[in-house]
Amino acid sequence: MSTTISVVGVHVLDTHVMGVESIPSGSDGQLVETIRMSAAGTAGGTGLVLARLGADVSSFGAVGDDMTAVTLLALLAEEGVDITGLVRKGEHQTSSSVIPVRPSGERPAWHCIGANGAFTLEDLDPAAHLADHVHLGGPEFLGGAAAGELLAAARAAGATTSVDLLAPGDPDMLAWIADALPHTDYLLPNDEQVLGFTGATDLATGARALVDAGAGCVAVTQGARGALVVTRDEVIEVPAYAVDVVDTTGCGDAFSAGFVLGRAQGRSLADSAALGCATAAQVASGLGTDAGAYDLAAVEAFMAATPTR
Repeated sequence: MSTTISVVGVHVLDTHVMGVESIPSGSDGQLVETIRMSAAGTAGGTGLVLARLGADVSSFGAVGDDMTAVTLLALLAEEGVDITGLVRKGEHQTSSSVIPVRPSGERPAWHCIGANGAFTLEDLDPAAHLADHVHLGGPEFLGGAAAGELLAAARAAGATTSVDLLAPGDPDMLAWIADALPHTDYLLPNDEQVLGFTGATDLATGARALVDAGAGCVAVTQGARGALVVTRDEVIEVPAYAVDVVDTTGCGDAFSAGFVLGRAQGRSLADSAALGCATAAQVASGLGTDAGAYDLAAVEAFMAATPTR
């Protein structure tokens, strides 16, 4: 039986520009290697990768009534994501980013929040988002009280929950979403967010502080160092896989997808984090969240054949 997962929140259309050495001056132009669009966001990108891994995924969020939405929705639907829960906000543009990737791999970005900032719980059919698991990407847009209400309803219906954030680490942001944490089974931040939210000087201490704030488990991504999983009872280090990195855009969303699917399948915390790291490696090897062509079997074969760092 397929695992049913609802992804709720931030959906973005990313435009990647590879080979940007500098921003041309004045009205000058510059040739680049590649320009490519992909579906992304802490809900959209995670949902796309979950669908590739074999989950039955439904997306909930807001897009505009524009051609950016047409492209974003088509990219999600092509991957098998159910997009009927994405509402149109005609007065807002669809959220989008332009990401120039430098030859060094650095990737600054221009971003428009757009319709993501207009999404509210009123846009959700209370019965429609119920699934085996509910993943909320970007609780900061809803605010902690509304995010907590959504997650509490999901858990009351028997679902497990996970949360990922877009905002950089800041104690004020942690306070803004604090009401959501007691209803969060898995919090999935990156290392900079953990340290910024908590003011801790090491990840384990910071992650424990987030567990103390209510999260059941904190699985932290650490880039090339892999992941750190912290609960009230244990701390687990999981290494990354050795791959040639092309672009790290969407790697956090891919980790979330692999980790969430692993837990939904009954894998241990360590094995779920390893699946998350291996899934992120697929994305890092190409351009954009939808880079490459893989399914769960391919990721598991990669894990068996590829050394960790």
